[in-house]
Amino acid sequence: MFRWNPDRVLAVGLRLCAAGAAAIVLLIAAFVVVESWPALRHLGIGRFVTDPSWHPTARAAQGTFDLLPMVWGTLWATAGAVLLATPLGVLSALFVHHYAARLAARVYRRMIELLAGIPSVVYGFWGLVVLVPLIRALYPPGPSLLAGILILTLMILPTIALMADAAIAAVPAAQLRAAAALGLSRGRTVVGVVLPAARSGLLTGVVLGTGRAIGETMAVLMVCGNVVQTPDSLFDPVRTLAANIALEMAYALGDHRSALFVSGLVLLALIAALTAIAAHLRPQAVAHA
Repeated sequence: MFRWNPDRVLAVGLRLCAAGAAAIVLLIAAFVVVESWPALRHLGIGRFVTDPSWHPTARAAQGTFDLLPMVWGTLWATAGAVLLATPLGVLSALFVHHYAARLAARVYRRMIELLAGIPSVVYGFWGLVVLVPLIRALYPPGPSLLAGILILTLMILPTIALMADAAIAAVPAAQLRAAAALGLSRGRTVVGVVLPAARSGLLTGVVLGTGRAIGETMAVLMVCGNVVQTPDSLFDPVRTLAANIALEMAYALGDHRSALFVSGLVLLALIAALTAIAAHLRPQAVAHA
């Protein structure tokens, strides 16, 4: 006779949800690989890093397919944004929990949540009409790697700040009371107790923010200048892999279209590498907490 077991039903449901999520990821990866295969077969992997430029055509023999400048543009824009947004996000979360008055902390948290909900195209439009002219006045032409870094910083800051807020809120109150009983100052408590205890959650926020920065398209497309070149300075225009796909997919044919899927495959590889690094670092963070 069948006996209703809520715990078993919940466990089965959770396993099905997890399996479904994993299947979706695998299907997406398989689709990108299949669509990339014609270009990989006709061109080989080497031409994507050794060709002199990016001037693709529908026939592999008639075009050049260098992705390396766009890989560097993606990595530099992401790295700059993460380096700026991580300390700002963590410090803002510490301010909310340990320094701000209750009303100020509540208002500040709502503002960060509002920033997280703004569409990326709005960030891009603001950057195009406000940020780019400011940079142009400092050092022409304006659309540049620096503009992309600053826009990405604004976009990933709420993610990192909210994850840091949740991680710091999860620090056991008993640890804070013990630090106070030992006579530690607020600053020493933050450095010696709060940050080590919240390290795993802080790392998760950085990983999520980095993943968003790598894949961001519209805002970066609007402010970076979309010139396929390896940047020599922060003021050089660049094009990222995601922006390249958005710009050219509408009219791409043949090996050109397949090469754009190779761009997507590179993005997937970057995200996979980021996830692997995070999975390696997270147990160490927990062990040191």
